[in-house]
Amino acid sequence: MAAKYILKLYITGQTVNSEKAITNLKAVLDTQPKGLCSLEVVDVLKRPQLAEEDKILATPTVMKVSPPPARKIIGDLSDKEKVLSGLGLTVEKKKGQVQHNPAYAK
Repeated sequence: MAAKYILKLYITGQTVNSEKAITNLKAVLDTQPKGLCSLEVVDVLKRPQLAEEDKILATPTVMKVSPPPARKIIGDLSDKEKVLSGLGLTVEKKKGQVQHNPAYAK
């Protein structure tokens, strides 16, 4: 099954902020059904052309490439609900299950 959400996480080297963003985003993605999301971590020090192409001005930044519309979230990604909402996913409060938000799939 192909991933429904394609994400890129832009970081700057092996800094504390980079490691925190990676850990926080992986924790969020671990709440998702297996195979729903794919994640590419891009170090802008090693691949600056990708950051330039995607107009990344600050790191860490997670970018939802697909499905449209493209979205960017800047910061350490520690606010799980904001990250889920920004990526088009929501947490169902009563059951605690993460579900796809169809409003973002259009």
